[in-house]
Amino acid sequence: MASTAQRVDMTHGSIIGRSVRFALPICAGNILQQLYSTVDTLVIGNFCDTSALASVATSSQPLEILLCLFLGVGSGISILVSQAVGRQDAEGLRRLSRTTVWFLFVGALPLTAVGVLVGPWLLRMMQVAPDAMDGAIIYLRITTLGCLGNMGYNYNAGILRGLGNSTASLWLLGVSCAVNIVLDLVFVAGFGMGVAGAALATSAAMFLSWVCSIAYLRRRYPELALPVLPGAFDPATLAEIMRIGLPLGLNTALYSVGHLLLQTLFNAQGSVFVAGCAVAGKVNGIANIAITSFSGAATVFAGQNLGAGNYRRLRRGAWQIPLFSGAITLVAGILVSVWCRPLLALFTRDADVLVFAQRYVRIVLPFTWNYAVFNGIMSFANGIGEIRYPTVVNLLLLWAVRIPAAYVLAWLGYGGYAMAGVSLSFFVGMVAMLFYFRTARWADICRKADAEPLPSS
Repeated sequence: MASTAQRVDMTHGSIIGRSVRFALPICAGNILQQLYSTVDTLVIGNFCDTSALASVATSSQPLEILLCLFLGVGSGISILVSQAVGRQDAEGLRRLSRTTVWFLFVGALPLTAVGVLVGPWLLRMMQVAPDAMDGAIIYLRITTLGCLGNMGYNYNAGILRGLGNSTASLWLLGVSCAVNIVLDLVFVAGFGMGVAGAALATSAAMFLSWVCSIAYLRRRYPELALPVLPGAFDPATLAEIMRIGLPLGLNTALYSVGHLLLQTLFNAQGSVFVAGCAVAGKVNGIANIAITSFSGAATVFAGQNLGAGNYRRLRRGAWQIPLFSGAITLVAGILVSVWCRPLLALFTRDADVLVFAQRYVRIVLPFTWNYAVFNGIMSFANGIGEIRYPTVVNLLLLWAVRIPAAYVLAWLGYGGYAMAGVSLSFFVGMVAMLFYFRTARWADICRKADAEPLPSS
């Protein structure tokens, strides 16, 4: 069995207590990740012009589309690791480690070549503003060259989370973030490399995170026998990874395509609008750090307790974790809304950009707690291997709610308020995921929970 170093066992103890203990390092990591991307925005916003800021904002969408299928597979790996931990299946964990490294190289190297070639075409399809196009292509191509490091770090971080170790990812990300900040200042502020410097700093930092994660896993979890280079893999394990990870990846891919269409609409409003939304997104991220933290806790909690057969605990955690995440997000949203103007002013001095940024924060942030509840329930469902229902809901709220609402607003002449579609989709998504508790799979869990012997006093 894997080492218990820094591992959170989610099968015993207080559900919220264990979830908080697991989520806090992820929360701190999310702050670092926000800092990771925020530094790019701060440096570009203060040392370059508005078109450069728009370039960085728009160029992330094509890479996200190319990466998301493979990162979805990484989420499947994390789920399978957590279930194996719950079953105490040491050999299964070794098979997962070998197969993960094999799949990483098989996926990342061709993806890098495709991204460099296809990325600019995607940017043109998005109708990126002419003054931002050259910078967007440069940023996209350089960050695409970092795909191997990006995917490698995320796969290894998924293994660590599945093991119940969320602390290691925090330290690894901290090193990467520090490198990114230093290189941003050197390349952009010092050498005047602009968008290219910011992209180079990001790619270099992700590669460093990947290398450090390999070293950590090999040293602290030698029983996993994690290889450095691809070798033998287990076909049955690969099939299981694909069964869970591929739908998650396809879901994310279709979601990213939808965001590309939404970004196209935003681009049509001009560089100032795009820059305002990009700045607002950084401030919104400050208020939303609990969402992915507790969603990650919900996934690992569900996987470990399903593997251990703790159905009573599963039933309690399915409600407690999402509601706790929603409450924290609501409080953070209120605080950030009150102080949004001075926070936004840190990113840009452009008065027109600040107008759109403030509008975005005040329209979207009050509904983000809905997304916290929605995402918590969805992550719990994914953790027990229930992929279909969350996937359908996630796609419908984007394609049937968010995108149509934004385009209708633009058609009515309110394109500057297109972000209202995001708020509407958060609310609809929460309501739809609450109906998960009326599904046959949930009823089966409840029956098993009722049949489970009561713990001895």
